[in-house]
Amino acid sequence: MVGKAGRGKIKDTLFAGISGLAALSIVFIIIVMLYELIEGAGPALARFGWDFLTGTRWDPVHEKFGAWPLIYGTLVSSFIALCLAVPLSLGIAIYLAELAPSWLRDPLAFLVELLAAIPSVVYGLWGLFVLVPWLRTSVQPFLGNTLGFLPLFQGPPLGMGMLAAGLVLAIMILPIITSLSREVLLAVPLSQREAMLALGATRWEAIRMAVLPYGRSGIIGAIILGLGRALGETMAVTMVIGNRPQVSPSLFHPGQTIASVIANEFTEGFNELHLSALLASALLLFVITLLVNVLARLLVWRMNKVTQGVSRE
Repeated sequence: MVGKAGRGKIKDTLFAGISGLAALSIVFIIIVMLYELIEGAGPALARFGWDFLTGTRWDPVHEKFGAWPLIYGTLVSSFIALCLAVPLSLGIAIYLAELAPSWLRDPLAFLVELLAAIPSVVYGLWGLFVLVPWLRTSVQPFLGNTLGFLPLFQGPPLGMGMLAAGLVLAIMILPIITSLSREVLLAVPLSQREAMLALGATRWEAIRMAVLPYGRSGIIGAIILGLGRALGETMAVTMVIGNRPQVSPSLFHPGQTIASVIANEFTEGFNELHLSALLASALLLFVITLLVNVLARLLVWRMNKVTQGVSRE
């Protein structure tokens, strides 16, 4: 006969085993996905080698596949999105966590979170029919006339291009960075603020010198999560970036990202080599995302270590 204590131990062991299997399933899924990508990308990587990364020609008709324009488009559009979204997101998060009156805080936070629930195809349609015409008729002519001496703002105002993709991505990652940063700031102990105010600091000085440094690692994590969303976004970017695989310093010119070329071409693969090149692009995006997350972990670990070192002093 198994006693009550014995049955409880069996249940605990069973629960721990099921939980462990659930956790291991993540590792299994990643390994299987990586294996399939590597196997599928094999023919393209074997044929082009390093030229697949450095080549600038993506031409399925003539079986020439160089992914550098796609890598460039992915990184540049994500960088534009971060440059636009991070300051705005942090401003909103600080206002919601520290400055907003209580009657406005919850409704405004709800609206920010609502942005994250909008499907990406809706962002793409809005970008295509509202943002792109506005950029073509107002913003790009203005930037070309005033800052046209810079390579970034040279070229005809087409509307579609890197600038449009970066703006749409910025709007899409804004609620992610804002919501997570707000939660990080709300988790900062009240004693941190009160200590600074007791020393005669202003509200802004308390936020800048006590709240933001305390939540720095969490805010960086929020930014990295936003970057991950920007790197992998597909539909909205495909609809506004112009889909031309080229490397151009101008933000007005069309471009193409890794995700957008996969979305555009996976249903019409010309041959096995073309499909293999698309799988190699997917593998590349997987590796880029993995590297970004690893670097983010290292950065957060490094900053936590520095903060702990300063606090001990």
